[in-house]
Amino acid sequence: MDNLPTDHFVKLQQFTPVVYRDVYPAIEPTQASLSQKGKVVIVTGASQGLGARAFVPAFAKAGAKAIVLVARSADKLDEVAASIAASHPDVETLVVPTDIANPASVTALFESVKEKYGHADVLVNNAGIFKAIAPVQDVDQQAWWDELTLNIRGTFLVTQAFLAALPTPTTPAKVITLTTGAAYEVFPTLSAYSLSKLSAFQLMTYVAVENPNVVAVALHPGIVDTDMVIDMFRRFALDTPELVGGVAVWLAAWQEGREFLSGRYVSANWDVDGLVMRKEEIVEKGLLKMDIKAELGDGQFGQ
Repeated sequence: MDNLPTDHFVKLQQFTPVVYRDVYPAIEPTQASLSQKGKVVIVTGASQGLGARAFVPAFAKAGAKAIVLVARSADKLDEVAASIAASHPDVETLVVPTDIANPASVTALFESVKEKYGHADVLVNNAGIFKAIAPVQDVDQQAWWDELTLNIRGTFLVTQAFLAALPTPTTPAKVITLTTGAAYEVFPTLSAYSLSKLSAFQLMTYVAVENPNVVAVALHPGIVDTDMVIDMFRRFALDTPELVGGVAVWLAAWQEGREFLSGRYVSANWDVDGLVMRKEEIVEKGLLKMDIKAELGDGQFGQ
């Protein structure tokens, strides 16, 4: 790893001719085409990391009506709310301390949202942990299971409650769920994180198929220097929070043109205009979805 160039993973996972590591005009949240005016946005894991530094500021810049700040630490959420009040006083914030892996806590979260706003329009599933790092034969069993519990069960519970709270089966909504390149690539010692993020990716595929009114995307944020970046990846962590936040706002835009990415994997490093240019190919070939590299079916044997 020490001998690899710092853009190794960006190039290894490149899908568009142009890639980025910082915000660029097409994803600048302040532009009118990406406006979130009148929309209520829920961000989990909003107390720190990408939640506090990427998603909350980006949706505030996009002019959301309100941002619901979700995490376990009330004090840290209050700090994020105060920051938004200072930088974007027209954007409301609702602080709801929540344990997303606890069904009762998630129920209380959406009762608070219903009481204040009726329902939310956008959900950013950002909360997660990354601690069970060891080979399968050696990893602490409880730590491994705790990681899956929060990253999978928590994401499922919040997503389910968000969908159930929509007023009608045709109400438009957006769900953006954090995944990673490790969801499909194998990095020894990272089995818990990899499996949890693969499940989160596949969950978006199910949400998209079962809910035509919802654009559900699995977003790989690149590598941003946060507390979740482990030492082996830190020298590659040159992507900015503004890049990730801008791509999330672009995916959640209310103008037509994002539906073709629903149920699919997107990297924040990819040029969004490049994705649009490949729209027909992505749809026709079923790209950016999990699959088995094999030809299956009895037809290949002439039966």
